[in-house]
Amino acid sequence: MPEIAIVLVEPLHEGNVGFAARVMKNFGFSDLVLVDPCPLGDLALACAMHASDVLENARNLTMEEVFSEYQLIVAATGAYSKSVCRSTRMPYYSPREIREQIRTVDGRVAILFGRENRGLSNEEVRRCDLICTIPASPDYPILNISHAVGIVCYELADLPRGLYQLAEREEMERLYEHLDTFLDRIDHPDFKRRNTLLMARRILGRTRLTTREVSTIHGILRRAEWHMEEENPEEKKGVEE
Repeated sequence: MPEIAIVLVEPLHEGNVGFAARVMKNFGFSDLVLVDPCPLGDLALACAMHASDVLENARNLTMEEVFSEYQLIVAATGAYSKSVCRSTRMPYYSPREIREQIRTVDGRVAILFGRENRGLSNEEVRRCDLICTIPASPDYPILNISHAVGIVCYELADLPRGLYQLAEREEMERLYEHLDTFLDRIDHPDFKRRNTLLMARRILGRTRLTTREVSTIHGILRRAEWHMEEENPEEKKGVEE
């Protein structure tokens, strides 16, 4: 099965961290990652109950370390875009749909849960591959963070062993960088660049590429670049210099 980590980003209340550890263990998860958490003490341990081992073994990572260590990053957010024209939080999936997205992969998956008071920032969401939103009543759609962790863990419990290995995170970032430079080569409008790269990340993120597939896309881009150089000798000369 995919190696799934629950990542709490800057949690504000130690009780929520303890309850999150408890519900993780309820559904068979043990990899808890904390990003700049509040101080954890007796209350967190009391709330964790018999999941104190999950809490005590939690790893403290920076956001950069999370994005470099895990191959697929899922943003769990209560706020989502209602229009495809605003692609930061689109497209979004329910926890059950996320299960279908990741059930065949053999790799490291991180589910990010944001701060209790303001969730994940737009920039943090932009960097993620998939968006997960729990369908809740519009009268009160914001869940306690530990409740949200419980719902996601319930839906992702008992996944079968994955069938294929995902590309490493560094490989995906190099591909996004290549796409960025390719946009320069084709004179893509600057005002569209940010959104175009974000949509590329969303599309490629949900396709769950393997190393071989990433290499193939690089090859296609390089072939296109080669033809552009052949058709424009001045550009080729500039590249060689």
